[in-house]
Amino acid sequence: MTPAQGPTVLGIDVLWVATLLAAVAAAATFFAIYTATTVRDPMRGRVKALQERREQLKAGITASTKRRAKLVQKTDTTDRIRALLSSMKVLQESQVKMAQLKLAQAGIRRKEWAVGVIFGRLVLPIVIGGPMLYAVYGTSMVADWSPLKAYGLVAATFILSYKAPDIYLKNKITKRSHAIRKGLPDALDLLVICAEAGLTVDAAFARVSKELGKAYPELGEEFSLTAIELGFLTDRRQAFENLANRIDLDAIRGVVTTMIQTEKYGTPLASALRVLSGEFRNERMMRAEEKAARLPAIMTIPLILFILPVLFIVILGPAACSINDALMT
Repeated sequence: MTPAQGPTVLGIDVLWVATLLAAVAAAATFFAIYTATTVRDPMRGRVKALQERREQLKAGITASTKRRAKLVQKTDTTDRIRALLSSMKVLQESQVKMAQLKLAQAGIRRKEWAVGVIFGRLVLPIVIGGPMLYAVYGTSMVADWSPLKAYGLVAATFILSYKAPDIYLKNKITKRSHAIRKGLPDALDLLVICAEAGLTVDAAFARVSKELGKAYPELGEEFSLTAIELGFLTDRRQAFENLANRIDLDAIRGVVTTMIQTEKYGTPLASALRVLSGEFRNERMMRAEEKAARLPAIMTIPLILFILPVLFIVILGPAACSINDALMT
């Protein structure tokens, strides 16, 4: 005797689908609980990086050459990678500087990781593209594919493997720049208040970073680092230029230009920052209105693919089950 089957819709067992959806919901619930219970302080790692930068600046001013050498963070791994790349004639100083700049814009303070980025461009095509090349041409996995299709798969794998470190860094830079852009108008308002209260520029940056550290950790970290450099570097212009180099935003470059001009010509800082803050708030409002105008068009595809099928199943499912039972009897 065959076991009784559950109700089916279009040949699909409803009980099996319900069990699968329940398993997915349970997994999502456990993941949400794990995410909520393992929340980390976003400023902990950033404070450590700021302390390291402060120590480096102190060493550059007061410490001896021996002490300064101890503070330079080098590892045997990076030294070996650098020696390997140099022996292969693939390590160029311009590439290292560009990789260091992208790492800084992504919020990664370890400059020695720039060698790892260049090494990843060399190794990933071999590690990922090599097995794909063997799977396509050395096995019968895609034997029914056309030669052009197989070649396209191998070429795409090699290209994506080579570009993977750059894509990762670009993604982190974009997310970080977006987070900084959101908090920039509030930061400028606080800078205006601090300037009108009589605080110096470095004290104003330190105060704003303390106030915005929880709401906008990325912007708070950058302002803290700028305040540290303003206190230790002999050229204050260099501290502002470092801020513009670490953040890939035209708005930050405008703020830095304003800061440099006020330092050079002695113009009122509060009035200039107030004008910039108003412009950035108007720009943020226009971006929000643009996103709101695109929302109906964006919601069309999810509505058709996800909401309407579920609605049809809820409305027509019981009727389909009843018709199926009537025809089977």
